[in-house]
Amino acid sequence: MTGRGDPDSPITGLTPCFACDRWSLTAPPLLNFCRRLSCSAYSTPPRYPFSAIMKIKVLERSAAQTLPQRSGDPSPRSRNLDPSLHPFARAREYTRALTAAKMDRIYAKPFVAALEGHVDGVYTLAKDPGRLGVVGSGSGDGEIIVHHLPTRTQLRRIKAHEGIVSGLTFTRSRQILSCSVDRTIKLWEADGDSDPLEQEEADEETAGPSTRRRAGAGAGAGVPVRTFMGKMAFNSVDHHRSEAQFASASNVVQLWDETKTEPILNMRFGNGAETVLTVRFNQSETSVLGSTGTDRTMCLYDVRTGKAERRVVMALRANALSWHPTQPTVMLLASEDHNLYTFDVRNLASPTQIYKDHVAAVMACDWTPTGRGFVSGGWDRTVRLWREGEGRSWEVYHGKRMQSRVFATQYTADARFVLSGSDDGNVRVWKARASDKLGVVDGRERAAREYRAKLVEKWRHAPEVRKVERQRYLPKAIYSAGRLKREMERAGRGKEERRRAHTREGDRKPKAERRKVVLAEQE
Repeated sequence: MTGRGDPDSPITGLTPCFACDRWSLTAPPLLNFCRRLSCSAYSTPPRYPFSAIMKIKVLERSAAQTLPQRSGDPSPRSRNLDPSLHPFARAREYTRALTAAKMDRIYAKPFVAALEGHVDGVYTLAKDPGRLGVVGSGSGDGEIIVHHLPTRTQLRRIKAHEGIVSGLTFTRSRQILSCSVDRTIKLWEADGDSDPLEQEEADEETAGPSTRRRAGAGAGAGVPVRTFMGKMAFNSVDHHRSEAQFASASNVVQLWDETKTEPILNMRFGNGAETVLTVRFNQSETSVLGSTGTDRTMCLYDVRTGKAERRVVMALRANALSWHPTQPTVMLLASEDHNLYTFDVRNLASPTQIYKDHVAAVMACDWTPTGRGFVSGGWDRTVRLWREGEGRSWEVYHGKRMQSRVFATQYTADARFVLSGSDDGNVRVWKARASDKLGVVDGRERAAREYRAKLVEKWRHAPEVRKVERQRYLPKAIYSAGRLKREMERAGRGKEERRRAHTREGDRKPKAERRKVVLAEQE
């Protein structure tokens, strides 16, 4: 409206009343009412005439929402998350996921360090349950070395046995149990004179010179705390989680007390004369033991009854055994047939999952402390990482200098690193995630890494993201062996199909692969 009137009015200069819509000659447009006493504008309380037709909206934002919280932080941005306003959000997210997967592979540098010191192969590893960065390794020449991972130094070096150290485990009191083919089990102090942890604690307690007696001081370099003699060569040893007891494996499974020189319990299944290769305490049901033998058996024992409860005969021998840390009924077996198997002890007729990727015998396995995955090492010179329930490994580690078989693998207690021992005399330290950054990571960088990891996890089904995430370059020998193995499996399946096609219907029923693993179950 203007002072000259509305262009649609019949007479120039006339404007409609905002209250009764009558045409009249009026004052300036802001006071546009007809001034008749009969107009409804006079029947209401006096007010500005434009208050009924004007609405004022005010945007208010606090300073905390518009200013950075700290100096150097970017200014926060307000966004409208309405999907209709962002039609290309899904495409942008897919591009970010693909970029995140590529960055993960670009920065993948899994190898951390090689802990040297052994002159023979490393055949057993053990981690201290009371200290995060302390691990022990046993070699073929009977030597034990206690390593301090943060400083990559040796806490103690012991000439423990005359033969190969076949078993190694830590107690709850900073001591080590070792066994060997020389028919002895020995208890050692784990700390030596140069323990950086003890020195650090002593410096915090006293301002002057430390007077605290270290555990290794005063004990000779080769003098054990206690020696336990056996009649046969020992192949494995494992300590009870809370009590002063340990189990050993030879031709029988024996239960020992740390204060006694003779076993308190001998256990075997029936009159079998097999050699027991490994023995492990259950992490939750600590009265249950599991063992594997040279006669292709896996046996369960109950310490409370003092006898073997169940046994299964497998197609090929199991070289290693590991109990799930959070699920007492789940166990993991590393087999001679290049595979790993998870079993539920409530139903041993078939494994719950078969894990395939190794191209040679699997020699070692160990669960993560969280139980979400495990690590394995084998005769094919590789270390593989697995997720529980997924039949293929998601990561494989190898090196040009690791031209030797892997006989021992362990996760560290914080699940950040993986240890492997091989017959070239080295204990190698690997990252649990190859692209993780070592050292201090600030909050913004950690948030960005977590965001990229979630993007890759969300878009893992996409072909390009899946290809980038899963593709690994292997040495030619391992790649060729894997291809040959796949061809042999494919030929075996074709042969079985042709046999069934030329056999009378119902005579040869197909058998699931899981049913072929266990040949017999005995109670």
